[in-house]
Amino acid sequence: MANTIEVKDLLDAGVHFGHLTRKWDPNMAPYIYMERNGIHIINLYKTSAKLDEANAALRKIAASGRKILFVATKKQAKDIVAEHAKDAGMPYITERWPGGMLTNFVTIRKAVKKMATVDRMKKDGRYETLSKKERLQVDRMRAKLEKNLGSISDMSRMPAALFIVDTVREHIAVAEALNLGIPIFAMVDTNANPRDIDYVIPSNDDASRSIEIIIKSVTDAVKAGLEDRKNEKGDDDQPKKKEGKADKKDAPKKAAKKAVASEEE
Repeated sequence: MANTIEVKDLLDAGVHFGHLTRKWDPNMAPYIYMERNGIHIINLYKTSAKLDEANAALRKIAASGRKILFVATKKQAKDIVAEHAKDAGMPYITERWPGGMLTNFVTIRKAVKKMATVDRMKKDGRYETLSKKERLQVDRMRAKLEKNLGSISDMSRMPAALFIVDTVREHIAVAEALNLGIPIFAMVDTNANPRDIDYVIPSNDDASRSIEIIIKSVTDAVKAGLEDRKNEKGDDDQPKKKEGKADKKDAPKKAAKKAVASEEE
């Protein structure tokens, strides 16, 4: 079961620090508690409530067997997201958002298949038949694809949802998800517009400690959902042997009672 994070933990991680007041987006006003030294302070009670809401929805998605794509290309977030998303068995983009990742998913899948083709060539010996120059070109292509798309190589269909760190930076991902009607979960700072985000988690998206505590919480919820799915499958696979055996044992007794009753009549 995913753990609920206390407001004190969010405070200690610096989740409440927003951007400079002159850089704010007025649509974030409902989530801002106050202004201090020219910086907006986020209302952590609302952050906690929104985080719980997002975690409940993510848990349901994971329990249904669908994928959540994590997106974070900023320096202080990429390693954290890669580590936790990988641990939860979910795809992630941390290098660069490939244009058309969602809206042109078929082309992206073709690029992923190229990686698989190169891997097969190395296994069946065809790679060795290439010239030195051709092998160098193939290796460079494979390395480039691995860097940009390696984390989504197992994603055979469109994700059920996106989780984004910094919606301003990842505006292309947001636009593509909106275009296709894919739900968006995101850490939204005071300089961003929350109106296009389905599940807003008002939080500091610049500090690594803040990112760490939020990402760990949501990936724990995802893992809890996967565990729910595993347990549900286990229950479905359990054969109902006891009921069947009991029915078989009782069948002769029932037949005998029926026969006696018919004779008495």
